[in-house]
Amino acid sequence: MPPINVLQICDHLGWEGSRMHGVKRLFAWMIPRFDENRFRVSLLSLRKKDLSEDKLEEYGFPVHYLEKTRFDPSTLPSLVSLLRRLEIDVIQTHGYGATTFGRAAAALLRIPNVLHEHANLTDTPWFQKIPDTIFNPLTDLAIAVSKSTRRFCIDARKLSPDRVKLVYLGAPLEEFKPRSPEEEDASRRMMGYTDPKIRLIGTVTRLHESKGNVHLVDAAAIVSKKRPDVRFVVVGEGPLQTDLEQQAARLGISDKVDFLGFQKDVASALASFHIAAFPSLWEGTPLTVFESLAMGKPIVSTDVDGLKEVLVHEQNSLIVPPRDPDALASAIIKVLDEKQLAAHLSQNALVSATRFDIQVFVDKMSSLYELLVERYRHLRFGRPRWDYDREFAFLEDEEQVGGTFPEGAVSS
Repeated sequence: MPPINVLQICDHLGWEGSRMHGVKRLFAWMIPRFDENRFRVSLLSLRKKDLSEDKLEEYGFPVHYLEKTRFDPSTLPSLVSLLRRLEIDVIQTHGYGATTFGRAAAALLRIPNVLHEHANLTDTPWFQKIPDTIFNPLTDLAIAVSKSTRRFCIDARKLSPDRVKLVYLGAPLEEFKPRSPEEEDASRRMMGYTDPKIRLIGTVTRLHESKGNVHLVDAAAIVSKKRPDVRFVVVGEGPLQTDLEQQAARLGISDKVDFLGFQKDVASALASFHIAAFPSLWEGTPLTVFESLAMGKPIVSTDVDGLKEVLVHEQNSLIVPPRDPDALASAIIKVLDEKQLAAHLSQNALVSATRFDIQVFVDKMSSLYELLVERYRHLRFGRPRWDYDREFAFLEDEEQVGGTFPEGAVSS
């Protein structure tokens, strides 16, 4: 059997004001891990060519650009032409434009399509409801990265519940493996922190409202009054950076909160943290939480969908309400002060991480592509009739995702 040609289609390869955002990093991890003897996987952006310093072309797989604007009707014929030229067997789509034009093109060419939703945006724009309603019957399968994202697919994106499967992502465990104390100290020195007494509370994030960093800065002001040895490290870019820097200045903690911007070596940045913080207001499931678990970092997180599906309070994290800087600060101080608790959270983070290796996700997608293409290749007309519960059962894992933790572990 010849290799299956797979095309990952996304709207664009970057958010305004940022470079290697979540889905882009997912492509960088995922695509090179497919078995080259079974799959030829490439990537398409509907928008203009990626001009950032971190181009996915560097990872050794083909990247194509249609260079179309958001509502350009010529996107569909251009996409169909590209799919034919590349002899694509199956597509996986990410984003409103990609899922709209991708499903239309797949229907015209009679090839399978997989819709992949990464966020819970509560609702969709009015103009998206029309294609989502039309293309629901033409969607072979939809993948949601969290339970709340699955609800979003059903309630807002108008997908039939049986078509939407929950499939968690993960991180490359070999890249984000725990570091030795000496290696962690070296990472801190590389980040500019030479005083061994300094404790770093860090977050790798996009500087957008959903990430809740305004509340992390407020929490930093509270922690700093009680723990002068603590510094807060914000790694990432986004439109709110100036506002957050001004907030820190107003609170008199500019010397306690460092905005380090984009860091290409995320693993090294995470290695420098004593605690990883997730002050999010809403999430799909951020890739950084899988990275933090894999590195065995004690985690303080808000109780929001996506995060609370992966994290378990007082087992692999301390979980607090969103928009509550006092609770966030108290949890951070608790982990700093109680070394036994910090060790307990770190140990259980590593237990949880084994459930979220990106290779597990790639293996599931590999089986999915083969199933879809096999059924389509034996079909003369129309589309397959799927038994969604039976044929796609291998995708979902309904087990408690936090994992089974060692008995007798120290609790707070």
